[in-house]
Amino acid sequence: MNELENLYQELIVDHSKNPRNFGKLEPHDHEATGYNPLCGDKVTVFLQMENEVVKNVQFHGVGCAISTASASLMTERLKGKSQADAEKLFTEFHGLVTQGTADAAAQERLGKLQAFSGLREFPMRVKCATLAWHTFRAAMRGEEPDISVE
Repeated sequence: MNELENLYQELIVDHSKNPRNFGKLEPHDHEATGYNPLCGDKVTVFLQMENEVVKNVQFHGVGCAISTASASLMTERLKGKSQADAEKLFTEFHGLVTQGTADAAAQERLGKLQAFSGLREFPMRVKCATLAWHTFRAAMRGEEPDISVE
């Protein structure tokens, strides 16, 4: 394992054991719950939106290390983003974990989220990493989450 892979692994372990923005956000104006019946991961995402900007975001639930770390890193990355920028990050993260693709600009926007780039080789783990993202997007849009992954 090279140094970058070690750093990514350490980052995922740290965020799974010490998730950031974990808990029920009060007050919140958007909420959605996502569930992956294949592995039992369940996450609820709470948002405070102000003028189409993610003012605050937190999550609560149970999941594997990948699911929890992804939710934790997601919340850090999405705070303060406009709805349009959040949608763009969703698309870029989804592309990263399903296809391993991200141009230089997307890599910069994704930052630490690039730790999940190797997941495309493990389709069952992709669902773990994207559950919080699909749930966030559903909460932001006022929809039911769609956890299906092509």
